[in-house]
Amino acid sequence: MEQLSAGLILVIVVGYFLLLLGISFFTGKSASNQDFFIAGRQSPWYLVAFGMIGASLSGVTFISIPGWVAESQFSYMQMVLGYLIGYTVIATVLMPMYYRLQLTSIYTYLEQRFGPASYKTGASFFILSRVIGASFRLYLVAIVLQRFVMDTYGIPFWITVLLTILLIWIYTFRGGIKTIVWTDTLQTFCMLAAVILTVIVISNRLEYSFPDLLDSVRSSSYAQIFFFEGGWSDSKNFFKQLLAGASIAIVMTGLDQDMMQKNLSCRNIGDAQKNMFWFSIVLVFANLLFLTLGALLYIYATEVGIPIPEKMVDGVIKADGDLLYPTLAIRHLGPTVGVVFILGLIAAAYSSADSALTALTTSFCVDILGFETDEMTGESVKEAQQRKRFLVHVGFSVLLFFVILIFYLLNNDAVIKQIFTVAGYTYGPLLGLYSFGFFIDRNVTDRLTPAICIASPMLTFFINLYSEQLFFGYKFGFELLIINGLITFIGLFIFSERQNQVEE
Repeated sequence: MEQLSAGLILVIVVGYFLLLLGISFFTGKSASNQDFFIAGRQSPWYLVAFGMIGASLSGVTFISIPGWVAESQFSYMQMVLGYLIGYTVIATVLMPMYYRLQLTSIYTYLEQRFGPASYKTGASFFILSRVIGASFRLYLVAIVLQRFVMDTYGIPFWITVLLTILLIWIYTFRGGIKTIVWTDTLQTFCMLAAVILTVIVISNRLEYSFPDLLDSVRSSSYAQIFFFEGGWSDSKNFFKQLLAGASIAIVMTGLDQDMMQKNLSCRNIGDAQKNMFWFSIVLVFANLLFLTLGALLYIYATEVGIPIPEKMVDGVIKADGDLLYPTLAIRHLGPTVGVVFILGLIAAAYSSADSALTALTTSFCVDILGFETDEMTGESVKEAQQRKRFLVHVGFSVLLFFVILIFYLLNNDAVIKQIFTVAGYTYGPLLGLYSFGFFIDRNVTDRLTPAICIASPMLTFFINLYSEQLFFGYKFGFELLIINGLITFIGLFIFSERQNQVEE
């Protein structure tokens, strides 16, 4: 039977979570705040490196990147090359500073460099970004599970979301990052195994040898990587995407508590840098694998005569690339691929969502509530903080639940994606804050930092909205992040004063 049944999918989901709960049970025993936040700085670097692949790719990548190939070919690899530049900056500039200052939350740097208002502002922008980003990723996966499983049993969407978040909360509330280092390793393996198996099955069905597979993809209309001809007005321009990739990597990995929390859990800076080096290399090949899968999915659908899924956008029917991989895997490529796809889909979504929930809890506890994480903290204080941490963890789980339901009620892909884009704008102020702190020997007017950082993404939004009128037809792409950071940087400089910077 080609089509995977809803009952079997449900059994797979339950079995997978039982495995995660088993890992949580063994890794979360007697977990202190220090274990929850940074795993006691004892995480093996190779597990962190491999697990970060899943957290970086996420459910959005797992579903969307293969479906994006028809529209953008392999141009995404230009951004991936930019990532390598960004990861080099992270490994050689940011991480040594984080380890030298022995930070639990990376935003503590802003307090030491600028003051409490800047510190709270940076942490708040991260929290806002991660709430929207994690909710959007979980929303995409919940929609797939709803369509292929829950609708069969008449289960409403809100129960699907509730169960999803509840299961994530159960296996993360005790061990935090100490548990996630191990569950992310499992989830990365499941995700990559799903992609590799799908490529193998499609190749076999098309009777391709490995050289045939490479020739088919290379000679297709999807395989172009580098785009130089269109100039700066082309959203796929090589230099635009390279710069955007570098800045996105620096901000969404190096200045993101979620991603850096895993690196800070390594034993020392040497291990953390090895982790970043190998993570970067593997990530390049992982993204190339996803794009290759995307090309094969379209080639296979065309050869066999399977229609591409469609959706209605603003009254117009368009191809829905996001549902191409789920549709082929569950309904056309056999139960084995369907089973592994479901495991990969869950793994891709939850490897980012579980670490996001832990990072949100960490940032709120340390940055907003002012938790003391030193091991010399008294037992009574530790117990009180653990109770508060529990409540914060519950609170963010509830918040994610309601944000996902809001996305569902909007029921408009264009609006939801715009919201996700706006969430990306909130990383710009972090880029401006850290750039100013590293490169300018001046102190900001701390009390004005919140206003500057709020004004920056708003101004960036309007620049983007009217860019074609203001800049002779030029349309911004991912490089808006750089513009956002630059506006924040300029605002901080205008309201700064010259002082001798105190060495930490």
